[in-house]
Amino acid sequence: MGAVTLALSVYLAQHKAVDGSSRSVSGFVSFLLPKKVFLAPSAKLDYQLLVFNKLIKAALFAPLMLTMVPVALWVSSALESSLGGVLLLDTPAWLVMCLFTVLLFVLDDFSRFLLHYLLHKVPWLWQFHKVHHSATVLTPLTIYRTHPIESYLYGCRMALSQGIAVGIGYALFGATLKMYDVLGANVFVFAFNVLGANLRHSHIWFSWGDKLEKWFISPAQHQIHHSTALVHRDTNLGSALAIWDRALGCLIMASSVTELTLGVGRFNAHNSLWGIYSEPFAHIWRRCQYYVTQLRRRT
Repeated sequence: MGAVTLALSVYLAQHKAVDGSSRSVSGFVSFLLPKKVFLAPSAKLDYQLLVFNKLIKAALFAPLMLTMVPVALWVSSALESSLGGVLLLDTPAWLVMCLFTVLLFVLDDFSRFLLHYLLHKVPWLWQFHKVHHSATVLTPLTIYRTHPIESYLYGCRMALSQGIAVGIGYALFGATLKMYDVLGANVFVFAFNVLGANLRHSHIWFSWGDKLEKWFISPAQHQIHHSTALVHRDTNLGSALAIWDRALGCLIMASSVTELTLGVGRFNAHNSLWGIYSEPFAHIWRRCQYYVTQLRRRT
């Protein structure tokens, strides 16, 4: 609902600025759900991947997925051994909830950034992540446009970040850990989503301005990340916080970009389900063959 409200503000501003004609409900619906975006071949692949990836995850990866509990137990045991037992700090319950909520949010956001950074910088990982970047239009369902290998890595990442947070919290405060949540989501994640995060994968350009974008990744900044331009591709890697990108010098403000084309460029092999699933493996196999050939020539 928050994303729709923000989209309405963009519609009202743009509609007035472009031609000053009368606004209407049907005009807003057309602006929010344009057929050229939601019925584009790229978007239709997103819808298919939503279904097929869930089936693949359930059939192949569910038994192999790292879970939070063993990670939390290992972290708490390691800390208790080094600290001489559970500290059980004399801390008010409300403060424990605040600290634990912040810890969960920060570790989750940093681990997302770190994995995303590796997906861009490690060549063979990029082949799997390229599937997500191959979208030529963005819809809210583009978030599901991922290769199963990447989905598996993100699932393990979540188990690690949550397990580390729970393990630290248990070692410091005992088993009575709670977080501040809204509808089951971390209050910070909920607030970020309400403020427009759900517009990141959309055609709606929504910037928060340079001051806020130094601290938080806006929808427009994430859309820049999906640009075909190589100068944009390895930027704005953060999920919510922009501080990780700023620390590594890979943060771009929305105000610095005037034109945007989405995708991975001219040679896009991810225009079918088979291409999406097979091309990363095929590319890695071709590169391995190339390196083996080069090695044989040298010897």
